[in-house]
Amino acid sequence: MSLHEQLYQWTARQGLDASSARRLRAFSGIDDPPTNPWLWLRRGTGALAAGLVGFGLILWIAANWGELGRLMRFALIEVLFIASLAGAAFRAAWRAPLGLLAFLTLGGLLAFYGQTYQTGADPWQLFAVWALLGLPIAWAARSDLMWTPWALVVATAIGLWIQTFSDHGWRVDALTLPVHAIGIVAYGLLCLGMALRPGATSRSWSWRVAVLATVIAVSAIALGGLFSRHVAAQYGLGLAAIAVGLALAWIRAEVYALSALALGFDTLIVCGIGRVVLESMRFDIGGLFLMGLVACGVLAVSVSLIMRRLRAVGARA
Repeated sequence: MSLHEQLYQWTARQGLDASSARRLRAFSGIDDPPTNPWLWLRRGTGALAAGLVGFGLILWIAANWGELGRLMRFALIEVLFIASLAGAAFRAAWRAPLGLLAFLTLGGLLAFYGQTYQTGADPWQLFAVWALLGLPIAWAARSDLMWTPWALVVATAIGLWIQTFSDHGWRVDALTLPVHAIGIVAYGLLCLGMALRPGATSRSWSWRVAVLATVIAVSAIALGGLFSRHVAAQYGLGLAAIAVGLALAWIRAEVYALSALALGFDTLIVCGIGRVVLESMRFDIGGLFLMGLVACGVLAVSVSLIMRRLRAVGARA
């Protein structure tokens, strides 16, 4: 059965008037123009080509490591970096893939510099400098192809910073609470930046990557606090942070952020109840059954609320 037939049957079964039928048809997207497959093919090919060129250069340098001098190695990386920037500046059609190649080459150059001269910098500093120096490239390219890896680098830098200042581990206690609080705020600022950047939409991969990285990091911090010997304040902090994100996503009615944040929130709630079950009763078939019921109920409520919110927005459109 085609989508046209399903729409007609649904309209007749529900007894919708002409105005409601038009809104339903608009919400289904059946009259939207088809997406241009060549656009995504060009973007994918450009990203693949940029990655393969950068990876090929790294492998070539590694294969000829003994024959190449230090200056020659630096020169090869710098020439590729400058050529990529020049091509991105003068060829608008190639700006995004060449900008990506320049960004990846910049990271390789920083890593090679740190390995050669043994600067003693922490890993998070490498990623932070990489993101800082790569920001003008991403801003000039104005493409999701550039912003997505940039968001990944920033998220990695934040995670490594938290790990470094948590006693070079994943320590979760009262002493590391300020570090985790600052890290959660940094992840929130990353999401805010990806939402407000030029050309950003709710379907931008940079935005989705930032939200996903934030949910994973905040959930991991909160779970670390939950399963400490004594429940640490990080658990409540993580719940509060995800609740704030849920409120903002609810206002924007952004389905991806709502779904990801709701999944993180549900996971923390179910795990919290699981800890209570472990401490208050034997972890037998009864406890497992109770946790299963709670998990199903929380998930059902979350899905119901998200669908209700989306229907309300669609009805007002």
